[in-house]
Amino acid sequence: MTGIEAHTNKKLMLFAGRSHPSLAQEVAKELNTELVPTTAYDFANGEIFVRFEESVRGCDAFVLQTHSMPINTWIMEQLIMVDALKRASAKRITVIAPFLGYARQDKKHRGREPITSRLVADLFKQAGADRLMAVDLHTAQIQGFFDGPVDHLFALPLMANHIKSTVDTSKVTVVSPDAGRVRVAEKWTDVLGAPLAIIHKRRDPDVPNQVKMFEVVGEVEGRICVIVDDMIDTGGTIAKAAETLFEAGASDVIVCATHGIFSDPAKQRLSESRITKVIVTDTLPIPEDRKFDKLEVLSIAPLIATAIREVFTEGSVTSLFDDK
Repeated sequence: MTGIEAHTNKKLMLFAGRSHPSLAQEVAKELNTELVPTTAYDFANGEIFVRFEESVRGCDAFVLQTHSMPINTWIMEQLIMVDALKRASAKRITVIAPFLGYARQDKKHRGREPITSRLVADLFKQAGADRLMAVDLHTAQIQGFFDGPVDHLFALPLMANHIKSTVDTSKVTVVSPDAGRVRVAEKWTDVLGAPLAIIHKRRDPDVPNQVKMFEVVGEVEGRICVIVDDMIDTGGTIAKAAETLFEAGASDVIVCATHGIFSDPAKQRLSESRITKVIVTDTLPIPEDRKFDKLEVLSIAPLIATAIREVFTEGSVTSLFDDK
């Protein structure tokens, strides 16, 4: 078999764990393929069993599993799937984690603390993964934790286009909820052609080590403020940032975040706030009991499917985000 024939005869196979079946089905549909039939279940003591019902020998395997709650269960299941593929002679294994677990534990703040995101990357490499794909990592440095190619996908074009189609961007100010998200917010300003504001958090001198005061740096009076972040967990920072913007004269506040974790009491905080819309993607499953009227969910499946296609055909994932 020649090199060209070997390339043209590659076989793409898509595998999915149990964390987010609806997203997996959407990605398969976008790729015009079927998910590989998989048997997966828990033993009585909590151990996980996985077996693929088709031969995977020589395939280009893509293993999709988002790390939602219970996060440790789904990470372990994906590791087991990778191990099974490696032992069954898959040619290349790409781990797809739309939301990568432990990404916030990317550095040591004090002594005797772990760097758990590095540990997770090492576990996937040891299990047999050749490549890692994720959407909007909490920090870009995590790409260096995995010993192999990392495809870092961005939801910004998807979400920014949604804003452009629903809001008068001439009235928009992009807001970073803290100093750590400024670089991401600057990319939003380029795409929307909008000015930037920053929520500056500082400790209240009258109540040391407890309460933070929020101040707005930038012009927001009379503006539609779009707060951009990578995730919403309990919603406390976002709700407080929105309140601060309204106090500074903002006419409206919209929130855009890639990952909607929505741990309690996020639903209550966001529902009771003056925020008009909360826009997220479906990188994480959102149970019905965590949904609320202001919530809008955009599908990330087309982006993931396009990235899979680029990897499979030896194309460029980076080119998907050039000049966007």
